[in-house]
Amino acid sequence: MEKSLTPGAVSLILANPSPDSSSEIPEIVVQVVDLKPIGSSTTRFTFMASDGKLKLKAMLPTHFATEINSGNLQNLGLIRILDYTCNAIPNQPEKALIVTKCEIVTPSLETEIKSEVKKEEPGIVLKPKQEVLLKSAAQIVNEQHGNAAPAARLAMTRRVHPLVSLNPYQGNWTIKVRLTNKGNLRSYRNARGEGHVFNVELTDEDGTQIQATMFNEAANKFYTKFELGKVYYISKGSLRVANKQFRTVPNDYEMTLNENAIIEEADGETFVPETKFNFVKIDRLGSYVNGRELVDIIGVVQNVSPTLSVRRKSNNDTIPKRDITVADDSNKTVTISLWNDLATNIGQELLEMVDTAPVVAIKSLKVGEFQGVSLSSLSKSTVLINPDLPESKKLKSWYDSEGRGTSMASVGSDMALPSSKSGLRSMYSDRVFLSQITSNPTLGQDKPVFFSINVYISLIRTDQTMWYRACNTCNKKVTEAVGSGYWCEGCQKNCDQCSLRYIMVVKVSDPTGEAWLSVFNEQAEKIIGCTADELDRIKTDEGDEKYQFKLKEATWAPHLFRVSVTQNEYMNEKRQRITVRSQASLDYSAEARYLLEDIAKLSVS
Repeated sequence: MEKSLTPGAVSLILANPSPDSSSEIPEIVVQVVDLKPIGSSTTRFTFMASDGKLKLKAMLPTHFATEINSGNLQNLGLIRILDYTCNAIPNQPEKALIVTKCEIVTPSLETEIKSEVKKEEPGIVLKPKQEVLLKSAAQIVNEQHGNAAPAARLAMTRRVHPLVSLNPYQGNWTIKVRLTNKGNLRSYRNARGEGHVFNVELTDEDGTQIQATMFNEAANKFYTKFELGKVYYISKGSLRVANKQFRTVPNDYEMTLNENAIIEEADGETFVPETKFNFVKIDRLGSYVNGRELVDIIGVVQNVSPTLSVRRKSNNDTIPKRDITVADDSNKTVTISLWNDLATNIGQELLEMVDTAPVVAIKSLKVGEFQGVSLSSLSKSTVLINPDLPESKKLKSWYDSEGRGTSMASVGSDMALPSSKSGLRSMYSDRVFLSQITSNPTLGQDKPVFFSINVYISLIRTDQTMWYRACNTCNKKVTEAVGSGYWCEGCQKNCDQCSLRYIMVVKVSDPTGEAWLSVFNEQAEKIIGCTADELDRIKTDEGDEKYQFKLKEATWAPHLFRVSVTQNEYMNEKRQRITVRSQASLDYSAEARYLLEDIAKLSVS
């Protein structure tokens, strides 16, 4: 078995910690020892790379999670390392190996391979040879490519790192990425002043994505330089742990580029990034509702609607839309709205083959709350039909053996407000008292959690703005334009008219305590009993007394709320944010039945 390992593999790796290309990496086969997840993560793993004599701490990035969870890559197995990089560990002399590409030689052996370590053998002494090689490479580059373009020189003189190998502790790296999404240049104003900001999404050849943000000088400098679809070499950026609440790509880190960053277009170079998926089970979609994080879904197509024409309010144009219903082995279904070309092209293809129950994998879907949970495609969404993926084969096998004959409910059926016939079931699931939320400051720290509460509104806060001017097309905030009308940053255009939308804060009470809740337009209209435009008219035309009376009418009435609990950071202090997602008036008959059932459960226990 010892012959299966590469003798001195750890020494070979440490002697060349950052190979310029995978082609110069020799045969390196190591044993995976002590494989385990990093912290509570289910996608990032660490292990000790062993060559039988020496061991080296190593890490497997997120794209290896599928191989590990499927059992292909196991503890005590052998892997052949095809590409890697070594990073320094903060405050420690050792380096950590990050395996960016490998192939499995043996899934698992019975025991760890060990050899006798001879004391007189030195660890690693290859520095003189390394220096000669580096000097020779530098001379060759200098002689042959001295007149190359800046981007070409950057590519030839520095190792291009895959995105999966980057972490906040690296100070010197170069990446080669395609710009796959570009946000608008936005203005902001906060306690520290005013400025500009914009975001981009970058994808490398392996399909790994990362979000990069630029502020002020960097935003103004690079906004015109970045063009959608082009390939760039980027260096001198910094990384930090991504805020999960605001990230738009599946990466644990986010990048910041300041005005000193080096961004060079890779002239004449193109590549099509590999599509990588991070699938979410349908029954787990509830926590993503109305969040910024996009999801990837794989499911069996059960129904495809005809193409519908939806008319835009902004310009009266019509755009095509098609709904498809998919299911997975969580025994739940969800409706996905495909728009524009996806509706007419991919949607038509699915309609013609729906009887064969095709499997679809869709990347980058927005999760909304229509009918409890719904999905919608974006301009950057990718759809693959019957993809050659392990998850696709597993799902098809499940559907053919048992899924086809199983009765499946919509994932939103437990969250949406059902009809009176079925009762307000979602308002009676996960029912808690306010004290159970406010007494646990860690709730919603990793992702939103959802509860139902029965409360009275005791106060509607009027010492801050209760509404904002909104674009009639996208509902985003507008500002007064120069001359006349309103400017919408989201639509990038002037509008003649706008509307007011609620953004309220209310205090609610129950027998155990009080809490402040954020309430947005749809729920606020039901609570107040009129639109924000109408309430503004009452305040302006009928006076403050009628305005205050209208607000007073909305207090001290019982409400059933479905709320989400998240953690927000304000002035470097984490605070709990409770947001109303849906609401209903109290049905006393249904409430009495719920309480009787609760009492019966207590009696049994």
